Amino acid sequence: MPAKRPPVPLSRERIIDAALHIADGQGLRRLTMRRLGDALQVEAMAIYHHLPRGKEALMDALAEHVTTVTVERPSTGDWAELARAWARAGRAALLAHPGVLALALTKPPQGTALAAIREQAEQLSASGLGDAAEAVRTLRAYVMGSVAVEIQRSGWAAIGDGDTGAGAAAPGPEPDEEAVAAFERGLDALLRGIART
Repeated sequence: MPAKRPPVPLSRERIIDAALHIADGQGLRRLTMRRLGDALQVEAMAIYHHLPRGKEALMDALAEHVTTVTVERPSTGDWAELARAWARAGRAALLAHPGVLALALTKPPQGTALAAIREQAEQLSASGLGDAAEAVRTLRAYVMGSVAVEIQRSGWAAIGDGDTGAGAAAPGPEPDEEAVAAFERGLDALLRGIART
């Protein structure tokens, strides 16, 4: 008789991963503490040991998770290339978890996400960009808006709103070549505008 595997200990990271899986597969409205507990094979109350404010803390943690990005500084030291890298990383992070885009759009950045925004501004400033903080706000608005349109066009939003059954998995948006090209065109125009200000 094979030895029984010990249960994987509950952690904040496991909770967030499971919550993202539910939100991306079934939509944010179907993410309940009970459903999350079932997915983790624990009582829902056990989650509160890691997230004492319960669902509110969970929503904050999910928003923070998908808006925390980091990039390596390009060797050229060019602020525009750096800004492009940040924008692409932000887009990829949001597209990876379309189920929580609404949280990313509505919750103010905090924790690691806020630290990443500060780092972005500091890097852009060090690379020679004048008003780096304003540029970061503009870039974030562009990335979030373009991802929202991309997800809407993909049809994922309708699926994620509960058109699938409870056990069905909703596909995430597939970034096709045209979506990528449209994002890059908009980003080029935005960076030209920032350079002129």
